[in-house]
Amino acid sequence: MRTETTAQSNSPALDRSEAVTAEYVLTLDCAESPGIVHSVAEFLLDHSCYIIDIKQFGDQKEGHFFMRVHFISTGSVSTREELRQDFAPVAAKWEMNWRLEPHDRKQRILVMVSKYGHCLNDLLFRARSGELPVEIVAVVSNHQDHEDLVTWHGIPFHHIPVSQETKQEAESELLELVDTYNVELVVLARYMQVLSDNLTARLAGKAINIHHSFLPSFKGAKPYHQAYERGVKTVGATAHYVNSELDEGPIIAQQVIEVDHTFSPSDLVTVGRDAECKALTNAVRWHSEGRIILSGNRTVVLR
Repeated sequence: MRTETTAQSNSPALDRSEAVTAEYVLTLDCAESPGIVHSVAEFLLDHSCYIIDIKQFGDQKEGHFFMRVHFISTGSVSTREELRQDFAPVAAKWEMNWRLEPHDRKQRILVMVSKYGHCLNDLLFRARSGELPVEIVAVVSNHQDHEDLVTWHGIPFHHIPVSQETKQEAESELLELVDTYNVELVVLARYMQVLSDNLTARLAGKAINIHHSFLPSFKGAKPYHQAYERGVKTVGATAHYVNSELDEGPIIAQQVIEVDHTFSPSDLVTVGRDAECKALTNAVRWHSEGRIILSGNRTVVLR
């Protein structure tokens, strides 16, 4: 059964004068069955927790249930580890895949970029201004074009050149950085190198890519110029998780902008960059806020 709801409380009115310990986000999925929502709500009530927002989706076709709960812990002893420990039997009963994280925790991300810097610049600004719940811990590039920009933001910049002969060595160096910086998410912000199957397997569910949405129509160099020659009427972008299938991983976010015959190739490039920035920003935000649950080659985004 398909349901999408927003709830404000699972308990009597909260006295705002009470000391609020912390806010958390619980994300879970499991086989669909009656009683799951009741069990989760009962657990939170028993632990003096107050629900701020709840989103849920029952996939009738697949028989699977997805849920995200944002709540406040008002009990002085309800720490994250205690909540996790106490929720484990509930999760085991329903055979859940689940995560419980502090609401205000910033995801540690590593951004990869080549020569096109619009997505990188957008992420740097939004992270610096607090619009994205992330901490950009490092930037990796196969070129040095954006080193000054990244350094200005006070973020380590790592130049890792890539050629056919050095690809394996470059990927090993990247993985060392992922471990060194305790990276939780790798963001390919117009990184124009194909990752190996071994690397995509290592980063499964932890790497997001962005590309124009003309694929597979206009492959290769200058896709917007190719689109101009064909008289396209929409320009778009797709953000997706990275897998071994080039540009075909589970889709997270897409943007589409209408254009017409008056748009020159350079106009299409400009519009395309806007779409790419927006789609990638949404994908990174939703991932970092625990709103995305993988379901095979699809995603469920509990917004």
